[in-house]
Amino acid sequence: MTHPMRGLMQDRPLTIPSMLSRVETTFGHKRVISGGAVETVSTWREVAPRVRRLARALDSLGVPANACVGTFAWNSQRHVELYLAIPSSGRILHTINHRLFHGQITFIVEDAADDVLFVDRTILPVVWPLVSTFRTVRYVVVMDDGGDMPLPEDPRILDYEELLAGQPDAPLDNPVGDENAAASLCYTSGTTGNPKGVLYSHRSVVLHSLLLLGADVFALSERDVVAPIVPMFHVNAWGLPYAAMQCGADLLLPGPTTTPEELVSLLSRHRATFSAAVATVWRDLVPVLKSHDLGSLRHIACGGGAVDDALSVAYEKALGIPLVNAWGMTETSPVVTTSRLGTHHAGLDGDGRRLLLGTPGPAVPLTEMRVVSDDGVEQPRDGRSPGELQVSGATIAGAYFGTDVGTDAFTADGWLRTGDVATIDEWGYLRIVDRTKDLVKSGGEWISSVELENAVMSDPRVKEAAVIGVRDPRWGERPVACVVPSTGADLTAEDVRAHLRDRVASWWIPERIELMTEIPKTATGKLSKQALRQRFVDQTSDSD
Repeated sequence: MTHPMRGLMQDRPLTIPSMLSRVETTFGHKRVISGGAVETVSTWREVAPRVRRLARALDSLGVPANACVGTFAWNSQRHVELYLAIPSSGRILHTINHRLFHGQITFIVEDAADDVLFVDRTILPVVWPLVSTFRTVRYVVVMDDGGDMPLPEDPRILDYEELLAGQPDAPLDNPVGDENAAASLCYTSGTTGNPKGVLYSHRSVVLHSLLLLGADVFALSERDVVAPIVPMFHVNAWGLPYAAMQCGADLLLPGPTTTPEELVSLLSRHRATFSAAVATVWRDLVPVLKSHDLGSLRHIACGGGAVDDALSVAYEKALGIPLVNAWGMTETSPVVTTSRLGTHHAGLDGDGRRLLLGTPGPAVPLTEMRVVSDDGVEQPRDGRSPGELQVSGATIAGAYFGTDVGTDAFTADGWLRTGDVATIDEWGYLRIVDRTKDLVKSGGEWISSVELENAVMSDPRVKEAAVIGVRDPRWGERPVACVVPSTGADLTAEDVRAHLRDRVASWWIPERIELMTEIPKTATGKLSKQALRQRFVDQTSDSD
């Protein structure tokens, strides 16, 4: 057998330490800006030594190689330092969403076996009451972002700045030599069963950050001010912090800033050119768009679901640019598609162009998509033939990390089964047309109707319950719980919500509870969600 001739190129691994070296030496003068009660501005030349001190601090704490280090933090300079120091020192960055249900947080920390946690002080009230359930955590390093919770008198509590102050600015002892080594870990939101871990490699992180720079993706460059509003605890803020390092863009981070007025002011004052968030955030900003000059924005990426045209129209009228849809999952790093106008769209009018940009669009480089029918046949790319969306590529997960994860999410030939039903047209443009599971996507995050139904029905006063999603102008979708009380039970909608408060995440709790005498059934006796959707699909929730 003849072996292929090997190329004669240098064998240099694609790793995160190379990003640190590049951004310090080439773009050391560019800025990292953190919003919040006290706004900070640093240069990459000032950030890089802190990254090395942080890596030394992990050594001093005895954090083993390949150990997971958890972060509960907002979008901030300190979180960027963790993004660099943890994987660059041979450990695994584990970003954790503090908004999850407490039981899910405990499961995630335990499943990852986090050794040390880094926690913003404003988030400490969520994390500290759970520490007793974290059996592997040895230290909790607090990053003071202006929170007012008194620090517990506990030897496990350490201060971030004090920890760095005692360390030298010295080169990393053991730079990562294997680009396939684990770099970061993020868990799905646990819509069916426990959350599942997605373990990214150095190679996948580097490649994903580079593809975001492409002219037909986000076209990020050194001239940009990149403002990820999407949280850094959610799929690495879509890879945008790393992408900004790659191209030398200024990085604008909102910190714990969450109000629309504060966010718009931050984007305006620092002349942001690119920003990304889920549709819920963009909806919340609409009333204050005209109160500040946002003329510097050239691209606004919207993920977490389809872009409704009314929202895109609002941005086009206020800023002169529409929202541009992007699609992906935790398992896909996350960006798989982003919409754009192709040469074959030259004949579209203004409305047509905006509507097109509101769809997921074509696949980005290094990724592939296909739609497959229930009987396993790949469907034609005609924009009409639906099937399950499956994706593959160098930035797509090939398996899950952790316990009891199963393998049904991956095909025999290694493609990821997304659980979405979609079509792909002749130009490669994706459209999501349905879902294979009864999930509700609210504010860009999934809510499991099955788990919510089980929580409702754990109340003995409930005989039956079914949860469906209905359109909502702010959140995209919200759950509606259709509930049949047990015979003789005295049950109100508020009783149902009160029962849920200690059982699911607060944002899962439906604003709308429909008390019914019976839930429609299918011919086989199953609850007919189709009949419920026909009744409620054109109605919005009471949160309008």
